[in-house]
Amino acid sequence: MTEMTAPPRNPSAELHRMNECLAAWAACTAEDSPALIARFEAMGYAVQGKTREEIEAVLRSPPTRAGQP
Repeated sequence: MTEMTAPPRNPSAELHRMNECLAAWAACTAEDSPALIARFEAMGYAVQGKTREEIEAVLRSPPTRAGQP
């Protein structure tokens, strides 16, 4: 009997996929949460007044300005 080995992991691709999923989830959640929108704004993400799709696109990239405490 031959043992099958798992393909080598690609942590970078896994992280990218996880970030994509988290951005989509966070955008859906933020759509109904002014507090979450305010938190993203404080973290440096320009999401105020954006649609869910626009918020998702913003969250897929690093913040565009310095965060605030």
